[in-house]
Amino acid sequence: MLSEQEMHEMADDIVTYGQREPIVLLDGKILDGRNRYAACVFAEVEPVLVDYDGDDPLGFVLSLNLHRRHLSESQRAMVAARLVDWDIGINQSTAGSANLPTREAARRLSISERAVIAAKRIRDHGAAELIEAIRDGRVSVHAGEALSDLAVEAQREVLAREEKHIVARAKEIRAERQKLRHAVRLTHMDMVRANGRATAPGKLKRTYPVGYLDCPWKYGVRSEVTGREKSAENHYPTMTTDEIIDLLKQLDPFSENAVIYCWATNPMLLDGLRVLAELGFTYVHHWIWDKEVAGTGYWGRDRHEILLIGRRGDVAAPLPGSQPETVHRERKTKHSAKPDFFAETIERLFPGVAKIELFCRAPRPGWDHWGFEVGDLPEAAAEKVGGVASACSALVMRRELDVNASENGVTAGETGSDTCERAAAESGATAGETAPVSKRGRPRKAVPA
Repeated sequence: MLSEQEMHEMADDIVTYGQREPIVLLDGKILDGRNRYAACVFAEVEPVLVDYDGDDPLGFVLSLNLHRRHLSESQRAMVAARLVDWDIGINQSTAGSANLPTREAARRLSISERAVIAAKRIRDHGAAELIEAIRDGRVSVHAGEALSDLAVEAQREVLAREEKHIVARAKEIRAERQKLRHAVRLTHMDMVRANGRATAPGKLKRTYPVGYLDCPWKYGVRSEVTGREKSAENHYPTMTTDEIIDLLKQLDPFSENAVIYCWATNPMLLDGLRVLAELGFTYVHHWIWDKEVAGTGYWGRDRHEILLIGRRGDVAAPLPGSQPETVHRERKTKHSAKPDFFAETIERLFPGVAKIELFCRAPRPGWDHWGFEVGDLPEAAAEKVGGVASACSALVMRRELDVNASENGVTAGETGSDTCERAAAESGATAGETAPVSKRGRPRKAVPA
């Protein structure tokens, strides 16, 4: 997108020297040369058009954008966002396919997927001046994403100031956004935990020779404000390792002679082994689930989980030739869901034997189970919390626009989280009840009190 001055300069150049490069079309739409076309229209000059006749339109566009000049990460992110939003929707082989996926656009331009998402938000909500500032290298795409939260006029006011003020304002917005999300997450976790306790099944009536566990591990984070965005507690109530051990000892679900299969992640490996040992099981082996896609991690980006195998008493190993390979590769799906392959393999190795799945997501045919998914959150609570969240958002927006603060009751210098807490109090809710929970909540694992 050209500024008004740049548009005038390009139009004058075309009038004086002619259109130096043709505008390239693909199926009647502009593949390259949108600015040249706009300048021709502005100058009332007939544009020079050519049809693209190659077989790699995406490669053609990437080459033009990346090799005409050296681009920063933020500038490449804006190019990637344009490709994702492209109405032509091209890929390497088919000109009429769906738009380029965000992940693929990030890979092609050697940037993070997060940067592309930020750039897309800027394209959708940013002022023209903000987009120009990123293109010129004055503002990073991550600072620009924060500024795009402001109203367009407020964005322009910030951009008119010195660079250090722009950076400082972006940091303030990100900090307020993090505090607001933190309050939302805390409420969400509390509601999930309470509903899980209310709907968990009672104690077991028998013991089982085969057990399958997907423990709701509680992970540590570097920051309680920013570190819980992808926490398991957003999906189901978690427990400390001590709580898991105490609960399993109270349930006492396993026979004297038994085998258990217990899921553990890299950071919880020792905790998983401890659970086995505390219940009287000896570690004998493990299987690995390769999720195909890497996630996050402090020492490495995790893309696998470990299924620990423990034995107690007199339990024979599977018959020779029946054992599975130790690595199963299958793409991960929704949070914490495990491939059916593992439960089905256990069924094959121990046919006709009573089995129980603990902390299960859903009943499995042929198995007993403990720990139903919680299901929908209470509708009344969701409506109440949703109303508080709406009031909070409205007050924060009024504060950002600085529109008649005294009339709206917004205190000068009040932060976004302060405003949110006040909105909650005025609605008769607690400070934590500010999560915008939908009426149709996602299924949750259930853990008793």
